[in-house]
Amino acid sequence: MSAVRLGTRRSALAVAQSRQIADALTAHSGREVELVFITTTGDVSRESLSALGGTGVFASALRDALLRGEIDIAVHSLKDLPTAAVPGLEIVALPTRDDPRDVLIARDGLTLDQLPVGSTIGTGSPRRAAQLRALRPDINIVDIRGNVDTRLGYVADGTVDAVVLAQAGLSRLGRLDAVTQVFEPTDMLPAPGQGALAVEARDAGLDDDLQISLRSLDDAATRGAVTAERAVLAALEAGCSAPVGALAVVDKPGFTEPELHLAALIAATDGSTVRRLSITATVTDAETAGRQLAERLLSDGVVVS
Repeated sequence: MSAVRLGTRRSALAVAQSRQIADALTAHSGREVELVFITTTGDVSRESLSALGGTGVFASALRDALLRGEIDIAVHSLKDLPTAAVPGLEIVALPTRDDPRDVLIARDGLTLDQLPVGSTIGTGSPRRAAQLRALRPDINIVDIRGNVDTRLGYVADGTVDAVVLAQAGLSRLGRLDAVTQVFEPTDMLPAPGQGALAVEARDAGLDDDLQISLRSLDDAATRGAVTAERAVLAALEAGCSAPVGALAVVDKPGFTEPELHLAALIAATDGSTVRRLSITATVTDAETAGRQLAERLLSDGVVVS
């Protein structure tokens, strides 16, 4: 039986994530998995993500390779995937999500509250920048790009006083020792889908055994949560260039249908206005709940910019 061709970016984080899925797939199916390296627009350009068009710059080349039949599956960080479906492609598995929270990596082991007035924090995310400015209007936000090691290096060499990254990525790379503060969602809502991986394939391109193996990796609670979060993003017609955060948590109370608790926010870029709302629904109504919460946010008149 031929090896499964798994498309991935070349970054250390992308490879670590892809190997995680490859190992799980091999353990379940016995199939060999071959990593196929794909270069994306986001990998070769040094422009800011918003200038490149935001969400999708890390995914489009992988999706093109899928559609051309050059690879069998692709592994994405879900937060990098646009919400619009691509004809001919399907997200066949959303494995159990890792911790979705954001973290601070600061010089001298400092927390956000301990950073002196005028300190610089590096991030390429308008969402993080807006929430940081709301928490600490006296700090300076610096736009940065680069992989995890590059960003950590900016702190080590004094280019910035701190950076904000996703805890999930640092965990997959074994770099949690660098974290100086974990942001609770009450202080900083993560990006929709943050911490989750998506396995994508052609909707008619896999044999039955591989389909069954891939779907065994799917986690129902993760799928319900990220469906709600991405519905917020889709309804707001926003990408990573817009300060939008969303996080859903699925509870399983007794023998009743699982409940979904969804929080979302929309913010002014300068952090001067941050509007946050929440809703509770059943998991089966996850998409509807996300759209309803987005409509409530928009009705409050906060401008996405």
